[in-house]
Amino acid sequence: MVHGVAGGLAEYSGIDVLLWRVGFVALTLAGGTGIIVYLLLCLVMPAGPRPSGEGWHGSVAGRWTRGHTGPTLPRSPVGRITLAGVLIAVGLLALATQLGDWEPGPRPFLAVALLVVGLGLVAAAFLPGRTARGGLIVLGVVLSLALVLASSVPWSHSAGVGDRDYRPTSVAEVRDRYELGAGDMTVDLSRIDVDDIRSPLRIEVDHGVGDLDVVLPREADVELELDTGIGSTQVFDGGTSDGGFYPGTGSGPDVDDGEAEFVITIDHGVGDTEVSRG
Repeated sequence: MVHGVAGGLAEYSGIDVLLWRVGFVALTLAGGTGIIVYLLLCLVMPAGPRPSGEGWHGSVAGRWTRGHTGPTLPRSPVGRITLAGVLIAVGLLALATQLGDWEPGPRPFLAVALLVVGLGLVAAAFLPGRTARGGLIVLGVVLSLALVLASSVPWSHSAGVGDRDYRPTSVAEVRDRYELGAGDMTVDLSRIDVDDIRSPLRIEVDHGVGDLDVVLPREADVELELDTGIGSTQVFDGGTSDGGFYPGTGSGPDVDDGEAEFVITIDHGVGDTEVSRG
């Protein structure tokens, strides 16, 4: 209700003010972006006249709208129906993933939501009343950008979502592949005894979105191949790198003998990547 941003958006788009407020709250909980967007809108939105008799509080207090004269058309229900359709469609897909073995990743969810928004825009073009075309167009652009991002990063159907922390203590516990769709992931191999490695451990790390930390033993020789997208990359405190051969530190017989104990391939889409020694 501060500065009436949600009320102004509701007046312009035809989408109920409560849905805009819920959207700002959701963006705020998702990394705090809702606060930034709200403050920017406070600066750039044109100010409308304050209705007489209204205080600072209230649903129309300080509402920022585009001025208009003449009779006002009744608000079209297309915006609310479209948003309800998006929630229903996404909810049904989520239910299908819970009841079965289907793990599609984010792209089908975004594509279905974008399809419903597109149908809403088509309906708004033919129905009378104050339509929600402006708000639906903005929502469609956001969904399109999210879909492009989700399609451009590696995403395994079985990778899953959420933070992951792997800390094997023996060679037998080391996996050939560590993967995650979205979330922070740590692969800590520093507890592996290099003397127990009879042949190079070949490990693939496939990470979609989130920060990635890979920790290796100090005395291990490492052959590293990196394919990273958006985000910073730091390898063994030596700045950024595309990979290569990195000899271990110490005085063991296998240190810097030209043969890597760990051969690691990292494919990381979005987020910071750090490879270090324990």
